[in-house]
Amino acid sequence: MKMWDENRIDSYRHQGLRKALIQGLRDKGINDERVLDALMAVPRHYFFDPEFDDIAYEDRAFPISANQTISQPYTVAFQTSLLNVKPGDRVLEIGTGSGYQSAVLLEMGAYVITIERQHELFLELNRFPYIAKIPKSRLKRFFGDGFIGSHSFAPFDKIIITCGAPIVPPKLIEQLKTGGVIVIPLAEDEHHKMLRLTKNEDGSYETETFSNFSFVPMLPGTQTL
Repeated sequence: MKMWDENRIDSYRHQGLRKALIQGLRDKGINDERVLDALMAVPRHYFFDPEFDDIAYEDRAFPISANQTISQPYTVAFQTSLLNVKPGDRVLEIGTGSGYQSAVLLEMGAYVITIERQHELFLELNRFPYIAKIPKSRLKRFFGDGFIGSHSFAPFDKIIITCGAPIVPPKLIEQLKTGGVIVIPLAEDEHHKMLRLTKNEDGSYETETFSNFSFVPMLPGTQTL
C-alpha cells in the first residue's frame, strides 16, 4: 500500500468530491453538523492507495489490508452521530482499521485510545504520516484484543466498536463511566443491529436500537503476520 506517501495533497478536486459526499450524507439523513464538518475536514483519500482517489469519495466500504475494510462514510457518520462526541471526551475505539474513524474523532476534539487486533494493519499505520503526526497526547494506538479493552486508560466517556460483535463485551461495560455511551453493531442473523448503550450507576445499561448494518466480525485475541 502507498497511503503513507508524504507527497499526497488535498486538491480542490478532492475537496469538491468530499463536498459532494457530505451533501449525499445529508440527503441520507445525517444532520449532525459537527460530524459532517469533521468528515469534511479529514481527507478520506489519504487512507487509500493513490490510484483509488475517486473511489475514496464514493459512499461505500472498501477493502484494505488483512481482509478488512475502511467503513462506508455513512456508517462512520451514523456511528459518530450516536456517540455525541464532545471536545475533551476520552474515547475508546475497538478496531483501528485504516485509522479513518480515529481521524474523525480527533477532528471533533476527542482523545482517542484505539485497539487493533490485526498486526499487519497496526504496523502499516506506524508508517502513515497522517496518523504519525498526531500528538501522542491525543492518540494512543495499541495492538491487542478489543474484547479486553484498555484498563490503563479507563474509564472512558465513550466507546465505539467498528466491527460486528457477537456479544456486548463485559469488560468494555466495566471500563465505561457512569452515564457513558457505547455504540456497538451487534450480530443478529446475517446483519448487525446498531445499538447505543448508556451505562447506569449500578453497572447495568439502557439500550437503544437503530438500523441494520454489515461489518467484518469482531474476533477475540490477536492476529499476527
